[in-house]
Amino acid sequence: MAQPLDVLFINPGDRKQLYQNLGDGMSAIEPPIYSAMFADYMRRKGYSVAIYDTPAMSGPAEHAARAAVEDYKARLIVIPVYGFQPSASTQNMSSAGKIAKLIKEASPAQKILITGTHPAALPKRTLMEEAVDYVCDGEGPITIEAVVEALKGSGDVSRAPALWRIEDGEVIPPQAAAPLITDLDGTMPLPAWDLLPMDRYRAHNWHCFDHIDQRQPYASLYTTLGCPFKCNFCCINAPFGKPSYRMWSPETVVAMIGNLVKNYGVKNIKFVDEMFVLNKRHVEAICDGIIANGYDVNIWAYARVDTAYPELLDKMRAAGINWLALGIESASDFVRDGAEKSLNDSEIVQAVRRVEDAGIHVLGNYIFGLPDDTLESMQRTLDMALELKSAFINFYSAMAYPGSQLYTEAVSKGAKLPEQWHHFSQHAYDTLPLANDQLSAGEILAFRDYAFDRYFHDQGYLSMVEKRFGTNVLDHIKEMRAMTLPRKLLDEDPSLMANLRARDNA
Repeated sequence: MAQPLDVLFINPGDRKQLYQNLGDGMSAIEPPIYSAMFADYMRRKGYSVAIYDTPAMSGPAEHAARAAVEDYKARLIVIPVYGFQPSASTQNMSSAGKIAKLIKEASPAQKILITGTHPAALPKRTLMEEAVDYVCDGEGPITIEAVVEALKGSGDVSRAPALWRIEDGEVIPPQAAAPLITDLDGTMPLPAWDLLPMDRYRAHNWHCFDHIDQRQPYASLYTTLGCPFKCNFCCINAPFGKPSYRMWSPETVVAMIGNLVKNYGVKNIKFVDEMFVLNKRHVEAICDGIIANGYDVNIWAYARVDTAYPELLDKMRAAGINWLALGIESASDFVRDGAEKSLNDSEIVQAVRRVEDAGIHVLGNYIFGLPDDTLESMQRTLDMALELKSAFINFYSAMAYPGSQLYTEAVSKGAKLPEQWHHFSQHAYDTLPLANDQLSAGEILAFRDYAFDRYFHDQGYLSMVEKRFGTNVLDHIKEMRAMTLPRKLLDEDPSLMANLRARDNA
């Protein structure tokens, strides 16, 4: 009789629920990098592992649960709940909870552990609300290993670090925290791509503006873990317990890239690091390795405006880092200061132009509705975006993600928060931004959607796109902007959007 599988990792997610009609062909389909890293860790420790990627299989939670119960029969099912943008873990909790519930209904004895940014931020609540046996409030791998080893032996998981559980109806917190992994090269040097349907992943549309019809194959990887900064809207350090920053060696990162290029034909790569462009020697050595190996890649990565170092830009471009996502956030110094991003307008403009002059495209990230925002400051942010005319933008509404300072403040004030976890999705029908003292949630959302429409109808922007990328990308932009997102808040009060559009006609 075959030995049971030790661990099945299930990546949750529902593209339709989170992205509405954008989920069909417009949005990216991201590989579950945390599942792949954790699987690599466990496999190197001698355990048998598998991964089921729910969004990539384009099936509902029922399919994932059925596969888990009927096909894999693992000692432990682990559901890593991470987002494919740094703050997007919470939106996947609805899918994760449904998958766990369906598994337990079909197989009550099946042990399930949930980990990730959201569970780490709200471990007790997650344990009490979801159909899981265990919640990890730490990084993940060390806790998972301890639980599997216990289940293979005595069954006593009480000594597993960072593990929440229920015993005799009582919630039992961890006896100890799990230490952060320091030897990333030795423990997780190569994500388990071989366990994933690599042909199903699709890059972001803008990432491939230079080759819009070649968005596949695609992969993402980390070169570092954690972030040393403390932006009040961000929750990404929840699993790490503190602001932190650890690196894989440049040699290991280049080997990861080589594996993707040689074995999977990958050209389009995302560096998922919350802040890739930070340690100059790390970035430069990775670029040197890519260039020395002659890898033909199209990479995008995150940077802050104040870390877009001029002395690195030419080398990054030569290495195939064709896009940098810059967190501009707001045109208001006052609002940016509240977000702990103390930059002035001229510094932002100069940094963006330096990046562009090096031949690297800029993805500008902006947030509307931060705590000190007003209608006037949001308009200044939109005006700045229109002035900069980055090759692409992301416009977000401020959200109180669990694990962030905004969430803590919102709870203490009794602010209205989304009723279901997937309502934290920026693109969902029921999305609910965090209101501030000056603006309602509906006003913030209306301005975000108005700004998006205004940006992608701007003739200066469209002319720039056609000149830089060609008519096929211009046509793609027009197709994208035609895919409007229904919104519950705006359906309930159509005047919110009508008032904004009336200003354009005044």
